[in-house]
Amino acid sequence: MAALMLQGTGSDVGKSVLVAALCRCLTNRDLRVLPFKPQNMSNNAAVTADGGEIGRAQALQALACRAEPHSDMNPVLLKPQADRTSQLIVHGRVRGTLGSGNFREARGALMAEVLESHDRLRRQCDIIIVEGAGSPAEINLRAGDIANMGFARAANVPVVLIGDIDRGGVIASVVGTRAVIEPDDAAMIRGFLINKFRGDPTLFEDGYRAIERRSGWPGLGVIPWLSAAARLPSEDAVILDRAADPQEGRKLIACPILPRISNFDDLDPLKLEPGVEVVMVPPGRPIPAEAAMIVLPGSKATIADLAALRAEGWDIDIRAHHRRGGLIVGLCGGYQMLGRRIADPLGIEGAPAEVEGLGLLDVETTLSPAKILRRVRGTALGAPVEGYEMHMGETRGPGAARRMAMLEDGAEDGAIDPAGRVIGSYLHGLFASADLRRALLARIDVTASGRDYAADVDTALDDIAAEFARYADVDAMLRIAGIGG
Repeated sequence: MAALMLQGTGSDVGKSVLVAALCRCLTNRDLRVLPFKPQNMSNNAAVTADGGEIGRAQALQALACRAEPHSDMNPVLLKPQADRTSQLIVHGRVRGTLGSGNFREARGALMAEVLESHDRLRRQCDIIIVEGAGSPAEINLRAGDIANMGFARAANVPVVLIGDIDRGGVIASVVGTRAVIEPDDAAMIRGFLINKFRGDPTLFEDGYRAIERRSGWPGLGVIPWLSAAARLPSEDAVILDRAADPQEGRKLIACPILPRISNFDDLDPLKLEPGVEVVMVPPGRPIPAEAAMIVLPGSKATIADLAALRAEGWDIDIRAHHRRGGLIVGLCGGYQMLGRRIADPLGIEGAPAEVEGLGLLDVETTLSPAKILRRVRGTALGAPVEGYEMHMGETRGPGAARRMAMLEDGAEDGAIDPAGRVIGSYLHGLFASADLRRALLARIDVTASGRDYAADVDTALDDIAAEFARYADVDAMLRIAGIGG
């Protein structure tokens, strides 16, 4: 079966979006396409059909292929939970923790499992589109590499290199990659793409040809800034592209950016609503007093992030907001923070500890090594919802008697305070439900639009695919992958 790998000259050059665009483009040509990323590092994850977890970007790419996300699409996932420690996920399941030092030794042993996943996927489709991680030019990381050229050569997958012109220096970044990597690695690269171009592409013609001459690789296109990508779920970085103050007539929804924030794409559906303005609050700034609603997001390290929240003084802002009768919603780790106590007797997140929560919900959480990963459906605030759970720990207490959601399997989720102004839930993806958004936003006197978030994302995927096909030589990329003459 055919395969093609997109690698970048650096991080954040747009690999994830271009993989999604190419996946949808080829899917629209009636090819059976699946995405693959050997190794990812992200706290934004999704639960798969087989009950595992993968990077959120790979779940989006599966959607671009109109396929069910599967743990084989991202066999190695690292989820940072401290400055130098990450949780290791292999084939969708927790395998332990790794430090920044021992991962370099451990990753080589993971290659066999990466190749197993890749081989299983190849038997199910016409073509696999593979996403690299970081850059092959990081030659200090080449030994034992499973994310870029190590994988490409082991699986014999040809590579297209992506350069980001928006950040500047794209000629040097592409040609420089050719200069520093091993000749056998360079031979795997069959062409390059220039991404995020703004303006008239003819102005870059001389630079484009210079890259071809100096690198020896053919150019496969200059991709413009894909504005429709802003309508896709957030991926690996929080982008502060919203105004600090709400536009006139809009209610403000504020979310503090915690150091180990996870699954912040939960908030994306709220950005569809014309009646609200979503603001991500960075460290060093207070939560705006005019906020009508505060969302405490998921966290990979709840106790550490709760300490960081207090160090920023955000706990004071949250209590003041509560006294004013504002709405507060905590999701997953944010739900745990809203309770009276968080206990980590086994040291799941670090040293064993027990801390006081914000005390706004009458519940307590005990962290445990068993990780709950499951997709769920049910009813919340009187609205049908579906999403997924992804957490380590159990939350109980009198406050849970006023549940947030009743699930189809009979389980209950979350808690709501007696005044109905503090809500906690373990369900990621809640806000994707138009009916749930309507019920929630009514509590801050906003009439929701009723827009279908899933349909909006699907349309955005078609839009970026069409734009990609207009500017990239897709037929040449297929030939490189092994399809066509």
